Amino acid sequence: MRAAAESYARRTVNLLPTLTTTDVQQQAPRVAVLPVGSYEQHGSHLPLVTDTAIACVLVREIAAVYPVLPLPPVTIACSHEHGTWPGTVSISARTLHAVITDIAQSLEASGIRKLVVVNGHGGNYVLSNVVQEANLTEPRMTLFPTAAEWTRAREHAGLATNSHDGMHAGEIETSILLHAEPDLVRPGYETADHAAPDRPFLLTHGMRAYTDTGVIGFPSHATAAKGKAVLTSLTHDFETHLHALGEPGPVED
Repeated sequence: MRAAAESYARRTVNLLPTLTTTDVQQQAPRVAVLPVGSYEQHGSHLPLVTDTAIACVLVREIAAVYPVLPLPPVTIACSHEHGTWPGTVSISARTLHAVITDIAQSLEASGIRKLVVVNGHGGNYVLSNVVQEANLTEPRMTLFPTAAEWTRAREHAGLATNSHDGMHAGEIETSILLHAEPDLVRPGYETADHAAPDRPFLLTHGMRAYTDTGVIGFPSHATAAKGKAVLTSLTHDFETHLHALGEPGPVED
């Protein structure tokens, strides 16, 4: 048991922002970016925290370029389709809605009225509703990346798979972590491919109906170079979200 605990401890990565309140006061950001992930199975080669780690990596890349406030992640979200796998933990869509809304209201109290939600988990459908509701009277919130931005990033990186065939623990997720946090990727991704192109009742039957390993995709195609290119594309596209909120782009040195 102790050996297992030590092994887990060695596989932790610090993806949290380390700003002080003085840093934020000096920078005076007008937009915050909130990573939202999940805690769900990703086969045997990627950790439960994969979606959260990817969202945090994206926020880290964004904050290095744009004048935004990076926030710590929402680490548990809506992963009910993975709920029968050991380790997966979920909260309800109602709870996630309330958490994001509360965070936005808290930011406003400190003078930051605009928020970009950086979503790392496709099952967090309710985030679209949160963003719609936040923008009733003026642009206050966006959801990033959009489906079009993920597609553009795949094309920019030359990925072999699309978002449907590479749905989970596949080429894109493995590539991003191979580049940004390679210690999170365990051996075996080279032989973990699983095809399940026909998934008509995923919401009804969950992932178990379509995969025994938890993988739907082709991680064997993953490379660190592809992961870097994906992040480059997404970071570039983030600027349009600032413009949508009525804010300028990167600050020039």
